Amino acid sequence: MKNLETREDIELLVDKFYEKVATDETIGFFFNDVAKVDWSHHLPKMYSFWETLLLGNVSYKGNPMAVHFPINKKLAMQKAHFAHWVKLWTQTVEENFVGEMAEMAVYKATNIANLMGYKMETAKKLE
Repeated sequence: MKNLETREDIELLVDKFYEKVATDETIGFFFNDVAKVDWSHHLPKMYSFWETLLLGNVSYKGNPMAVHFPINKKLAMQKAHFAHWVKLWTQTVEENFVGEMAEMAVYKATNIANLMGYKMETAKKLE
């Protein structure tokens, strides 16, 4: 296995991760049925998001939290959904990469999922 080092590595990671997500029984429906994700549009955004977070090459512009609130209004995303997302992400990282940046990818994903889970749960209570 190799270190996670380049944009190409991130693209591979993101592609393999979302292959799992798209067919996953626990969270796949959020992407396919609720958000109706256009993968040709979503994946390049995710490449840039993770490239910005992990490699410091600022290529992502956007507000990930804001994108999730409308989905949460349609169907509440629970902390368990985000925990499952992290589980799939961690599996994908560990199947493909080693090293400090791979560990950072898991660490950052865990923090993001925890924050999003909290924010989505809070938003639902305020409705």
